[in-house]
Amino acid sequence: MSLAFTGEALSWALEQGVLEVSLHRAPCNELGVAALAELELLVPCLTHPDVRALLLFSRLDSGFSAGADLRALHAGLGAEGWVDGVRAFLDRIHAVFDALDQAGIPTFAAVHRVVFGGGLELMLTCDVVVADPSARFCLPELRLGIIPGFGAIPRLTRDLAGPVVRDLLLTGRSLGARRAYEAGLVAHLASPGKSLDLARSLARQAAKFPVAATAAAKLLAKPLPRAALDREKDLFCALVVRPEVTAALGRFVADASTRPYLP
Repeated sequence: MSLAFTGEALSWALEQGVLEVSLHRAPCNELGVAALAELELLVPCLTHPDVRALLLFSRLDSGFSAGADLRALHAGLGAEGWVDGVRAFLDRIHAVFDALDQAGIPTFAAVHRVVFGGGLELMLTCDVVVADPSARFCLPELRLGIIPGFGAIPRLTRDLAGPVVRDLLLTGRSLGARRAYEAGLVAHLASPGKSLDLARSLARQAAKFPVAATAAAKLLAKPLPRAALDREKDLFCALVVRPEVTAALGRFVADASTRPYLP
């Protein structure tokens, strides 16, 4: 375990008790095998005695994260054991996201521009989210014939009112930062370019509190929807083998423009 790390997709360092974790894999922090492996390295740091809080953000101008690496998903289509591989990936990323969600320390995210799909799901594991006015939030998975697979629906239904969740999920439309703040998807709407500064200030304040008290508060305020998360994985794997999903993924990877990442 190291509290100073630089990888292909993530880097982190400890600053005043806050483990600051940056995403930096171009074009927009897609969550694939490399990012997952480095997130798994991050998990043991969550219980290090010197780590009193965690802050997650992106160093890329393009945004926080465009979501799952769908090109990698498409590349495996038809291979022997492909669905088993998809399920194994889901099991691993759920384990990481659950660890972030249930960490005994306070966790913060600063987000800007693209916060789509799996990137939104990563954000949802954090306790407090600070958004730049440029941020847009979207769950586009139904357009591909699948559902979000990294925990979005159970975490959203835990944290938000049902009508807001259904609108975000079933329409595939993106929410702007102001609407996301009003709906309670994010806790703070920062001034332009100031989301990281505000999230860092909040994290350093929270890091001053006793860890045992924080952990106890989170047990009550943020229960893990375990059964729903397990059901989500089952439903995702049942849908991903359907022919319309294959066709939709093919269209996605054939599009060389930025359009696949836009609302």
